[in-house]
Amino acid sequence: MAELDTDEEKVEAIKRWWKANGVAVIGGVVIGLGVVIGWRSWVEYRTNLAQRGSIAFEQLLITAQAGDTASAQKQVDGIVDDFGSTPYAMFAELTRARLALADGDPAGAETALRAAMDLAPDPALASLAALRLAQVQLDRGELAAAADTVKRHGDATAFAGDFAALRGDIAAAEGRLQDARAAYQTALDAGAGNARLIELKLQDLPPDETS
Repeated sequence: MAELDTDEEKVEAIKRWWKANGVAVIGGVVIGLGVVIGWRSWVEYRTNLAQRGSIAFEQLLITAQAGDTASAQKQVDGIVDDFGSTPYAMFAELTRARLALADGDPAGAETALRAAMDLAPDPALASLAALRLAQVQLDRGELAAAADTVKRHGDATAFAGDFAALRGDIAAAEGRLQDARAAYQTALDAGAGNARLIELKLQDLPPDETS
């Protein structure tokens, strides 16, 4: 650009530039501010939602601990409806499953656990719900269903030992003692949480007649 000699020429040049580019500049600024404000609003919304979900879940636990199953069920429904995008919806369904088992309703527990799996925000938490589902299925004598659940979700690293223990329980229930022994040992090697119980199950297995 040629050098401008006078202030008047500079002002006129600025006016011409602004007339040609001003709308784009303003638009860019508005969009930029909108992105920043929108992002901050979204973060604040998610933070507030999580806080309210946490409070609602704590209240649910208090109600469940008090044994008020009917009220707890309503609270679970409320948490799922209002905080379905947070982990608390899944935790609420896990609580519903526990209440169902306490009331002698394993079918209701299965339904709640499947719902928890669907609501889980990540695969690790879904695997936790699947682990409990497989245990309920095993306790009901649904060996094929339990084995299928373990097969589909048992690769979760965080619960590898617990899934291995369930494989051992299923194998023992089916009379596959060698497989049960191997699965229990895998569970122990993987650091399953209920190690002492697994050791007892391993000791209680009949001797391996093939050895």
